[in-house]
Amino acid sequence: MSSIHQTAIVEEGAKIGDKTRIWHFVHVRKGAQIGSGCNIGKGVYVDSNVIIGNNVKIQNFVSLYSGVKIEDDVFIGPSVTFTNDIFPRAFIWSEEKISKTLVKRGASIGANATIIAGITVGEYAMVGAGSVVTKDVPTHALVYGNPAKLKGYACKCGKKLEKVVSESTDLVCYVCDCGEETKIEKRHSNDSNS
Repeated sequence: MSSIHQTAIVEEGAKIGDKTRIWHFVHVRKGAQIGSGCNIGKGVYVDSNVIIGNNVKIQNFVSLYSGVKIEDDVFIGPSVTFTNDIFPRAFIWSEEKISKTLVKRGASIGANATIIAGITVGEYAMVGAGSVVTKDVPTHALVYGNPAKLKGYACKCGKKLEKVVSESTDLVCYVCDCGEETKIEKRHSNDSNS
């Protein structure tokens, strides 16, 4: 059974999964879907048609606008903002202007990051706090800055990958202190930014 704080607003037509906790002053719009085992922090806004997978942790004051999809096991830090209109004007609005944004399984987005509409954050990628992400982020990539740039790669455990154990024409294989082995396509390792 899910737990919804009495100050939260969950509109009729929103779907909330089992064992999900929704905290103070959250607003979940109709048509939004939140999976099971999630933790939705204080003051989070979940717009219509946002899809959130299972076991997702969303910290306080995050804004998720229509067009955003979050896969399973994602961490979103405090005050992260997702946009959904690449060319915003107050006097021009229609549903057709919404650009889709995807955050893939296991990715982490640090506090106060801004995710520009229409991008994909790859599996197990790590976005540093305060970053402005303007381009797709590859799988396992470590990006940060304004605009966010590729600074290395992250293990599933979250640590920066440093130790290369093998290299081929197409792949670089890293091993983490935790023992996890991660293979990165070389085309990504030559990218200068995300």
